[in-house]
Formats: sequence, structure tokens, C-alpha cells
Amino acid sequence: MSKIRFAAIAESHKRNSVTIEEKGRRSELFGKNVFNAERRLQYLTKDALESVESAIFSGSKIDRKIADQVAEAMKGWAISMGVTHYTHWFQPLTGSTAEKHDAFFDLLLDGRALEKFGGGQLVQQEPDASSFPSGGIRNTFEARGYTAWDPTSPAFIYGTTLCIPTIFVSYTGEALDNKAPLLRALGAVDEAATAVAKYFDKNVSKVNATLGWEQEYFLVDKALAESRPDIILTGRTLVGHSAAKGQQLDDHYFGVIPARVLSFMSDLEQECTKLGIPVKTRHNEVAPNQFELAPVFEEANLAVDHNLLLMDVMDKMANKHNFKVLFHEKPFAGINGSGKHNNWSLATDTGVNLLSPGSTPMKNLQFLTFFINTIKAVDAYEELLRSSIASAGNDHRLGTNEAPPAILSIFIGTQLSQVLDELEGVSMGKLSPEEKTELKLNVVGKIPEILLDNTDRNRTSPFAFTGNKFEMRGVGSQTNCAKPMTVLNTIVAKQLQEFKKEVDILIEKKNLKKDEAIFNVLREYIKTSKRIRFDGDGYSDEWEKEARKRKLSNNKTTPQALQVLTAAESLSLFKSMNVMSEVEVKARQEVELGSYIMHVQIEGRVLNELMYNFIIPSAINYQNKLIKNVLGLKEIYGSSHKQLAASQLEIIQKISEHIEIIKSKTDAMIHARKDANGLKDINKKATAYEKDVKSHFDEIRYSSDKLEQLVGDEDWPLTKYRELLFIK
Repeated sequence: MSKIRFAAIAESHKRNSVTIEEKGRRSELFGKNVFNAERRLQYLTKDALESVESAIFSGSKIDRKIADQVAEAMKGWAISMGVTHYTHWFQPLTGSTAEKHDAFFDLLLDGRALEKFGGGQLVQQEPDASSFPSGGIRNTFEARGYTAWDPTSPAFIYGTTLCIPTIFVSYTGEALDNKAPLLRALGAVDEAATAVAKYFDKNVSKVNATLGWEQEYFLVDKALAESRPDIILTGRTLVGHSAAKGQQLDDHYFGVIPARVLSFMSDLEQECTKLGIPVKTRHNEVAPNQFELAPVFEEANLAVDHNLLLMDVMDKMANKHNFKVLFHEKPFAGINGSGKHNNWSLATDTGVNLLSPGSTPMKNLQFLTFFINTIKAVDAYEELLRSSIASAGNDHRLGTNEAPPAILSIFIGTQLSQVLDELEGVSMGKLSPEEKTELKLNVVGKIPEILLDNTDRNRTSPFAFTGNKFEMRGVGSQTNCAKPMTVLNTIVAKQLQEFKKEVDILIEKKNLKKDEAIFNVLREYIKTSKRIRFDGDGYSDEWEKEARKRKLSNNKTTPQALQVLTAAESLSLFKSMNVMSEVEVKARQEVELGSYIMHVQIEGRVLNELMYNFIIPSAINYQNKLIKNVLGLKEIYGSSHKQLAASQLEIIQKISEHIEIIKSKTDAMIHARKDANGLKDINKKATAYEKDVKSHFDEIRYSSDKLEQLVGDEDWPLTKYRELLFIK
């Protein structure tokens, strides 16, 4: 065993049991560190409370004088909790969060000190916009950008800092973050869904998109992870032969949670509870060292913020427990990777889940309206929805018998498929006037009782209906949920707008009754969106052929998937829904392509370093040992040594062959990277990295992993899978 591996493994045994001292009932701790409704009621004046509540529920602006009152109240509460600093907490296009801390501390003109935090500091800050990715919106000499308070996501205390969720925009007003477009998309779906919901209930005045994410992740001993340059710099293992035992026995999934992991989970849940993150479910996932955490459903904007906060808390808590948490979509070859399932629905302010089947035919007509419109929206924009989950990490995972394929399709189950097929065959023209009345249009007895658990589960489906929600299963573990949620809510909003226009035309110009008009439009949508529905095996070759016949996209790589962003239809969609301007959409495409290039470039550089500084020298050292052994046999046995040393000579030859392959392929990769870097067009550059640079990775890895099997364990320089993957 190499010195590096020995030291890492020895260090991993020094496991300190770290726990958060404050324990208690979860309900008592929930939201303790959040300036939530309870704190607002306790600390705000009546006018300030009404203004903030109005901003949260109806989107009205908060007057600067009121903002001063809110800031003063927040400061008083925060200081009472031991807080010393505040920060605007925002989501730049890096995919994670950003923050700049300022102390409450300030000086008066006479030199006296005081704690200061006013409405100006609460509402708006000015971070440097040129140092974040902007896709050309900002130049280095154009540094001004603004963060602006989002009152719909409550401020929270993290450590000794008051964190204020904000949007991030440029000096010229373009969104430089993931939150601003999400808020616009949520506003659009609220307006469109509310208008349609009023067909069924005039009392509906607001519709919220809800999100329940499921976060998968890996845990690795911190010391072992730090012994691997690839894990530290890329988040995944670029080389490593599979352990003899992986996930083939299915004994890890839902198994007994290891004691060390359970301790980590317990402390994580305590911290999340205080931060208002409603974590509820924890369990072992399929792969060894893989786990999952899921919360109670929340309003989508808040759920996105909570997921980003959770990942940061997990990272810090893992460190305290001598773990390294890995969010990469495919950190280990040969076993399952990690996703982030996004469970999405629509809920009214009257307490109705619009995607939940009802107990009466009329309620089911409401359900079918939103259910079918969602299917129609995904059918119309399936390629755009696929682009929202594209990333270098997710390219390793999609379609590899553990995650949905790159082809977007919708699974709805046998019963609902039968319902839609039956409704598709109904001809409104053949019904009598009595049958067309509002009550008889039940719909005409054609909508049977729909049970909550009316579908099986299809793990190969990218977009599955699971009883009272749609589950978007292809989202990557590292992905900011805001990206797919922005696209999904935008396309559903657009579709609901079109639906209402068509229904109103039938009511006003064709003199159809409301339910009759709704049914007519839905029936046509069932027909025209049929191609997107697929309940079979998404991994099969037959489905790939069938999808091609249905003219569904199959963009398997990120450079391919991102091209749709700047298609005329996509630009028109975002502009018409006031979600993103053409400049903002094109900027995001450039940022995403740039991120892909940088990730592959970094992996290539790390792989180069591993081969030349670790693998090749270790293989040569072991080869020299074998050569010395052969020479010793020759010295003792003379010419007959060849027969005695046949096995050693064979290993020596194989080592030389793999070293040669590694060197030639690594050099070819380096040249390909240099050629790609010379390309000016970012689309061509990303494609070159995917086709010409990344294509060498597997070939290099193959020979490296073969060497791992040939070289003696004590000479191998990298911690092996069998050492990384099984927590004791």
C-alpha cells in the first residue's frame, strides 16, 4: 500500500463523533433561525407587517420607509440571536450561491460605534457583476450589478450571519442569476393557472407552483477523498477499477443506515429544521455510500432556495463528521449515479391541488384540464425542457440504466391512458342537448373515478405522473432546481394561456357551454400530444427507434441539448411570457456552454496529471520490481529462468503495453484540448471538447484500470474503490 493511501486510510479511522448540542422536538425547532411569519408578527409594526404580507402574497412593492422598519426589526431579532453580519444571498449563473458579508458595525462622525442596518442595505446591494459569468451581458470594465431583496423567501440566520435571499441583475436590468427568471416564470404560471382555475371555482385568486425535490448524494471518508486529486478537483473519480462487490446484491437500498451516517443525518436534520427546511425522509440509496434526503413540498421559489441552502449545510456538516459529500451525478463508475427528482404540482389559495384527481366528475374535469395541458406543454417544448437539465456531469448519468434517457417522454400509467383514449373517442356532435348540460357533462359519464395512486412507477420515464404530481426524474444532483422549474412553469403558463383563448372562443363565438368548450379543447389536445406519452421501457433500443419515428428529440450531450435555447421558438416563448429577454436567453446558453467546456477541460488536466505523476511512475516502479525478480531468477537458474519467470515477463509486457496506450492517448487528449482552445465560436469549442477531448477519457481510463489490477496493492498510488465505497 502506497504511503499516500496508508496515511489516508489511517486518518479515516480518526473519526470524531460530532453532534449539534441543541436537541429537541423537530416541531419546536422548526424555523428557529428564520424571519418567518411568526417572527414578522412578533417584530414588525402593523403597517410593516401588512406591507410585507402584501408583497409576499400579491407581489406589491414595499415602500422604502416600510423597508427601514423591516430592516430595524430584522436587525434587532438577528442581534438577539448572536448575529454580527448580514449578506445578500443570491444565485449567480455559477449554479451555486454567493454572498458578501458586511458587519452591522458602523461609525458615527464623532467616532462612536453603533450597529447599523437600514432599509437601503436590506432592499439593495451592489456586488461586482463582472466577476460572475454573464454570457457577455457584462464586461470586465462594466462591474456594476445589483442584488435586490426577495421578500417571498424569508431571511435566515446561518452561523453568525443574517442571510437575505435576493435576485441579481445587471446595471442595465438583465437577470444575472437563476432566481429572477424563476420568479417571473412563477408569476406567469400563477396568472395563467388562476384564470383557468376560475372556470371551476370563482374564489381562486392565486395559484402556486409547488416543488418537492429528492436529493441523492454520496458520502466518502474525508481523508480518503482528500487522497484522490480527481475527487477534490472534479467531484468524481476519473479512474478506478470497480470493487469486487458493488450494488449487485441490492443490499444497500433501504438497508440499515450505517451508524456514522445516521449521526451525520441526525445533526443535518437538526440544522435544517432550524433553518426552516422541512426535511422528512432519509434512506440508503441503491449504490454503496449513496443516500437520499427529501422534504415536505413547498412553494417552488422557497423550495429552490432551501435545496441550495441544504447542499451548503450538507457540505459543512459532512466535514464536521469527517466525511466528504459528493453531489456529482456520476462520482463512481460501475454503480448508480445521483439525481435530484423534481416533484411538481399546482396548488390554489383555496387549498386545492390542481393535479390531484377528484371525487366527483366535475372535480375530475378540473384535474384533467391541468393534467392534459401539462402533457400538451411538455409535448410542445420537450427539447427545451431537456436542455434545462443538461450539464457535463449529467451527461454521464442520463440513459445509463439508473436514470431516465435523454429522450423526453411522459408516463401516465394504464388507467389514465385508458381514460384519455376513451375521451379522445367521444364525439361531442353526437350528443343530445340534454347530455350537453353542465351536470350531464360529467363528462357524460366518460370520466370514471380516478384513484390517487392510479399509476405504477416507471423509473425509466423522464417525466412521470405519480398520483397527484409530475415527477421530473432527469434533473442532476448538482443542478440548481431553478433552471428546470423556470422552463417547466413557463411552458405550462404558455399552454394554459392558449387553452383559455381557445375555450373562450368556443364559448363566445360557438355558443358552447363552458364545460362543453373545455371538453372539446381537451379532446383535441389528447390527440395532438399523443406522441409524448410512453409507458414502456425507456432504456430499450426499440423505444429509441420509436421516438425517432415520433420526431422526439434525443440530444444525448450537453452541447447538443443547449442548441435549442436560441431557436426562434424558444426566444419567442421566453419573451412573450416576460420570463427572459433574447439577450438573457443567449447569455445563458453561452454561460452553460462555457461551464461545460471548463468542466471537461479541468477533468482533462487532472487526468493528465494523474497519468504522468501517479499512474505511469507507479506502474514503472512495480515493473522494475518484476524485472529485478526476473534478473535474479536468471542469475540463479541461467537460461532456464525464462520458463520460471514466464508469468512475470507476461505482466511486464502488459504493463508496458498499457503505459504506451496511456501515454499516447493522454498526449492525443492534450493536443485535442489545445486545438479546441483555439476555436473562437463557443458552440464549436464545446462540440470539440465533447467529441475530440472527452472521447479520450474512457480509453485512458481503461488502461489505467487494467494497470490497477496488475500493479501490486502496496505500489498503487490511488485509494481504491473497495476502500472508498464501504463506510464502517
